[in-house]
Amino acid sequence: MGLGLLLGACQGEPSSVAEEPDAEVYKVELGRHLFYERRLSLEENRSCGLCHEAALGFTDGFVRAVGTTDALHPRNTLTLTNVGRRESLTWVSGAPESLEEQLLVPLLGEHPVEMGMADVIDEVVDAFRNDAVYRELFPSAFPEEPEPFTVARLAEAIAAFERTLVSETAPFDRYVDGDSDAVDESARRGLDLFFSHRLRCGGCHAGPDLDQPTEDGTVVARHGWFNTGLYDVDGQGAYPDHGHGRFEVTGLEEDMGRFRTPTLRNVELTGPYYHDGSGATLADVIANYAAGGRHVISGPNPGDGRDNPHKSDLVRGFEISEQEALDLEAFLRSLTDWEMIEDPAFADPWPRD
Repeated sequence: MGLGLLLGACQGEPSSVAEEPDAEVYKVELGRHLFYERRLSLEENRSCGLCHEAALGFTDGFVRAVGTTDALHPRNTLTLTNVGRRESLTWVSGAPESLEEQLLVPLLGEHPVEMGMADVIDEVVDAFRNDAVYRELFPSAFPEEPEPFTVARLAEAIAAFERTLVSETAPFDRYVDGDSDAVDESARRGLDLFFSHRLRCGGCHAGPDLDQPTEDGTVVARHGWFNTGLYDVDGQGAYPDHGHGRFEVTGLEEDMGRFRTPTLRNVELTGPYYHDGSGATLADVIANYAAGGRHVISGPNPGDGRDNPHKSDLVRGFEISEQEALDLEAFLRSLTDWEMIEDPAFADPWPRD
């Protein structure tokens, strides 16, 4: 397949004078192919694009991630929507600090195994020289590199593609830009509720991606970490062993159960929710916040998260009617960017049976 066909979805309308795409365009297209490349998993049954499906808001739909060897991971998969805008790329810390570094964790990590490529990655990348698509794309993406077939260049290309996964055309965006008909009355009521003093959702979910903390209505940081009262397994604030939050990084008792605020863009599609996928639906999440935390009565992690001593002061509970809860959900659904989700430039380019 020629490069013209490969790049057709991201070059726009043809001009009267043919122009050769620059290296960055090729890099993004190379990244798209690698993003969906199943040969980058040990069992050839995983890819970045299977763990971050467009139809699922660039998540995987699992409660907690599952690797190529069926190893269960401790975290729910974060969305890649607008990932290029983030400074913190994980649930608990700011490291790694770049997408290029971050993607090497699932690619090469062994505890637990996700893609499982630690022992074979160099061999697989070298074998891409024999693939007709990669034989064109790697040199075109890195024309100044005498040796483009490297893990570093692979990471750079995938990161370049991930930075194009931008959401800014949801009904909410159009409404904010002045299109009063972009959302219905229920969503408008939900928007007012979301930022109301009674619910205080905007205390954690503000800014362009609704993932930034505020004080007195002003955004105060790029990211916030909060304990939202999901657990209290020992009556003293402990979270289950599969997720202690920022405590895992700092060792500070007050950081137990504090996780990074996720973006709410495409949130309708990204369930199940929370760091461990223990929130089944948006209605469940709203109910937990209304209660001021979650009371786990049965199962492996019983305890009353409402009384967690490390819980954020912003999670105090609130009264909400059935209609108001529906309005709040309508607002959250208005954050679904179908134009982005269905964009062919983000789709799997490989033929599948």
